[in-house]
Amino acid sequence: MVLWLLLLQVWGTCLWLGHCELVTSFPCSYCPFFFWNTPPNNALEPDNPAWICQRYKNRYHYATLYDRDLRIPVYSAYMYQPGPGRRPTPPWMLEPQLINQTYSKDMDTEENLMKKYKVSKEQIKQTQTVDEDYGNLTDLERGHLNPSGHQNNPNSRIATFTLTNIVPQNRELNQGAWRNYEEQTMAQNNQFCKLTFVIVGAVPGNTYIASGRVNVPSHIWSAACCKTTTHMKTWAGIARNDEDQVEILTLGELEARLGPLYKRGSVLLFHKSCPRK
Repeated sequence: MVLWLLLLQVWGTCLWLGHCELVTSFPCSYCPFFFWNTPPNNALEPDNPAWICQRYKNRYHYATLYDRDLRIPVYSAYMYQPGPGRRPTPPWMLEPQLINQTYSKDMDTEENLMKKYKVSKEQIKQTQTVDEDYGNLTDLERGHLNPSGHQNNPNSRIATFTLTNIVPQNRELNQGAWRNYEEQTMAQNNQFCKLTFVIVGAVPGNTYIASGRVNVPSHIWSAACCKTTTHMKTWAGIARNDEDQVEILTLGELEARLGPLYKRGSVLLFHKSCPRK
C-alpha cells in the first residue's frame, strides 16, 4: 500500500501546473524523478543554474540541474530501471530552451537547431556545451551522469545522450571502476528494491577543456534511495576524477563529504525518510 501511495504521489505531479521544461526550481510538476518529490537542497545550487526537465520524443525522462557558467551538469536525477538492449549511438543533443525558452521543449541536435531557428553555432555556444568542446581529448572523455544502461526503453536511453547530462570524465575511471559501479554495484544493491531513485553528480574542479569553456569535475558521485517490501534502503559512492577508484559510502557519509567540496553548506540529497546509515 505504501508503495502504491508513493507511485501515485510521484506520477500525480505530472498532471498539474506548468508547461515549460526550463523551470525556476525543482521539484518540477511534470518531472517526477525525486523521492517524495524532494530534490537536493540548495547547497548544490551554482551561481547561474538551469533546472531542466529532460524531454525527448514528447516524454520526460529525467531531471538535470545544469551550471550555465561551468557548462556541466551539477547532477542528474532519475529512476533506476535497467533493461535489455544495446547501448545506442545517437548524435549528441542540446537543450533548445537554454538558447531561448520559446524554443522546442524536446532536446535536439545542434544541426537541427541551427536550421530550424536560424541561430549560429556561436549563439548556441554562449548558452551551453557543444559537440566540438569534447574534441581532441586525451585522458578525458564524455561521462554520462544518467547512464543509458540504467534505462529500460530505447527513447529513454537515447535521451541520456544530451550534453547537458555529460561531464569531462577521466577515461580510465569511466571505463573502469565507475563502469563497474554503474553495472555491478548498482545491480547488487538494487536487489529487492521496488522503486529506486538515483542522483548522480559532479563536483566542479579547477581545470577546464575547450579553451576554458567546460569545467573538469574534481569528483563524480552517486546516491540511491529505494523502497523494498519491508524497509527503506540507501547506498552511495564517490570517485576522484583523476584516478580509477570508487569509494563506497553510506548516504550520510556522502552528504558529509559533499558539504566541504561544494562549500555551500550542509548537503541533503534525499527526503529525510531515506536512511543516512
